[in-house]
Amino acid sequence: MKSLWLDRESSFTSDAIPDEKHFDTIVAGAGLTGMVTALLLSRSGQRVAVLEARTLGAVTTGNTTGKLSLLQGGALSALRGQYSLKVVQAYVEANRTGQAWLMRYMEEQGIAFQRRTAVTFATTDDGGQRLRKEAAVSRDAGLDVHFSRDPGLPFPVVEALELDDQAQIHPMEVLEVLARDIREHGGIIVEGVQVQNVGSDLPVEVSTRKGAFTADTVVIATGTPILDRGLYFAKLEPNRSYAAALRLPGETPPPSGMYLSMDPPTRSQRTHPTPEGELLLVGGYGHTGGRAVSPKAHLDDLLAWANQHYPGAKVTHTWSAQDYRPTNLVPFFGKMPRGHGRIFFGTGYNKWGMSNGVAAALSITSDILGGQSDWATVIHHRVTSPQGALEAVRLNASVAKRLVEDKAKVRSNPEITDQTRPPEGSGVVGLYKGEPAAVSTVDGNVCMVSASCAHLGGLLSWNDAEKSWDCPLHGSRFAPDGKYLEGPATHNLQKSPLKKKD
Repeated sequence: MKSLWLDRESSFTSDAIPDEKHFDTIVAGAGLTGMVTALLLSRSGQRVAVLEARTLGAVTTGNTTGKLSLLQGGALSALRGQYSLKVVQAYVEANRTGQAWLMRYMEEQGIAFQRRTAVTFATTDDGGQRLRKEAAVSRDAGLDVHFSRDPGLPFPVVEALELDDQAQIHPMEVLEVLARDIREHGGIIVEGVQVQNVGSDLPVEVSTRKGAFTADTVVIATGTPILDRGLYFAKLEPNRSYAAALRLPGETPPPSGMYLSMDPPTRSQRTHPTPEGELLLVGGYGHTGGRAVSPKAHLDDLLAWANQHYPGAKVTHTWSAQDYRPTNLVPFFGKMPRGHGRIFFGTGYNKWGMSNGVAAALSITSDILGGQSDWATVIHHRVTSPQGALEAVRLNASVAKRLVEDKAKVRSNPEITDQTRPPEGSGVVGLYKGEPAAVSTVDGNVCMVSASCAHLGGLLSWNDAEKSWDCPLHGSRFAPDGKYLEGPATHNLQKSPLKKKD
């Protein structure tokens, strides 16, 4: 699957691996957080290198739904359930600052975007009650929200909450302009260079699959941190969700706002202009990364829902993305523990990375250059609530339980042999000469790799939507041939269950 944003001709080409080995700052990850950070530091006069394991925007940014909104479903009432109003207001101000920066940047650079009313809607009485709670907290936090009973959807709603003057964007157009701007200020962006480790002494050594570099500071902007310092993988729950672009039949007009359901399963809608007319983008139906029996069934459910309400619509693209929900619901950003003030990171945007990601970049840049904002100070000094602590215990207990269950399960699966050939598009896991092995067939190619995740050894599961091996513990993902795709892992899978780490 390839997203609407990534399925296009791109003007971006990677810089070559530099002969120069030392930089003022090295940024790992060429998504929105990494690229905004790199631009701001380059503008300040720093020599900056962005190292991207895959390609520009290949992971979350290139697979988002591209909503830039301060109305975020039930996010604010969930936060208020754990924190003081002061913390909720700081979260809103962080997002407002990130949104304002990005909208101003797009206007200055001539990047097309559309202003829209953001709408959270409820289709049940329970959802309506939660929506009213979200409205109260939103107003307390300074958002001018209002109710509507007719938000312009082709199905009845109990109630809808609206916030005017939000935005929808094309994320890859933003990234490509950021890349050009970074280069104009002396920075470089190198694709295909996976950061595998970062030291903490000066100069900070950055180890990659293509050699070592050094820097005065390092920014980890990889979705979920690839460094285990601070154990953030244990404080984040990976969530995989699905999206599709639809061309509606005839003269059927798509809904005019940006929509998100309060009731589960999550259903998201927005439009995207094209020369042939507007597309409708739908999304949602998520699950914990690596734990769905059939990810494709979740995508099929999304498409069935879309077909029910938009009959005759033609699907032009389907894709999926992985986001990380912090157990305490607030994004993590700033100085990484045991980094001696030289390693910075941002993570845990919980599906609202267009604003949270930019806010994290602004705060990280301020930290590096010697400043800080009031909202960042409040967020940094918050105290994790008992509910947040219990959620962390729950998450890690479920991870431990899954690890034990999978070790037992793999022994009961059919044995893997050199003759194992799964049907096209499928993958199987079992023991090969006593070791966990994963075998898949994609486009006629049969590949066997270790079934143990390169992060902490979780037993991988087959993703029948993306044709990938996904870890149910912390969300690392790998291609059928074992190549790293995303998540906290820093290595490819072993090519053979019996060989050492690749």
